[in-house]
Amino acid sequence: MMKFAVVLLSAWLLCFAADAVQAAPIALPKGYNAWKKSERKVVTDKSSLFYGIHYIYADKKAVSGYQADNRFAEGSRIVVEFFNIKENPAVDGPKNMVVLMQKDKRQVKTGGWLFAGFGTDGKPSGIDPVTTCFGCHQKDASQRDFVISTKKDFGMK
Repeated sequence: MMKFAVVLLSAWLLCFAADAVQAAPIALPKGYNAWKKSERKVVTDKSSLFYGIHYIYADKKAVSGYQADNRFAEGSRIVVEFFNIKENPAVDGPKNMVVLMQKDKRQVKTGGWLFAGFGTDGKPSGIDPVTTCFGCHQKDASQRDFVISTKKDFGMK
């Protein structure tokens, strides 16, 4: 009986620990703006989710993933900064959002990617990654490891 209780308690603790890992708040990586930076992208279609100006930053693992035709290794990180469009689209408006994608095989509902949104202050925005992010990634990039951007966004051949 004691052995059964220990096994049951161990299983419960493992489940609790797994939930804690899944629910642990993710932080915006420090120094991401020193990573490989994409070319400036302007989307002027107001009906687009990507309306505005954005820049993509890729860490070393993600750069390798882009170079391997969007096959990303576990732990690859991509950060996108979004800016408003002023009257003149040639000028970046104020930053309005930052988004992180991190390759994490535990994130089964979102194709093996953790998605997190942040405000301009770097604090989590509380976006729902399944409904807000993954739906478009699934629709537009299912054949590219769910990453919409490609090496062309970084001027790579």
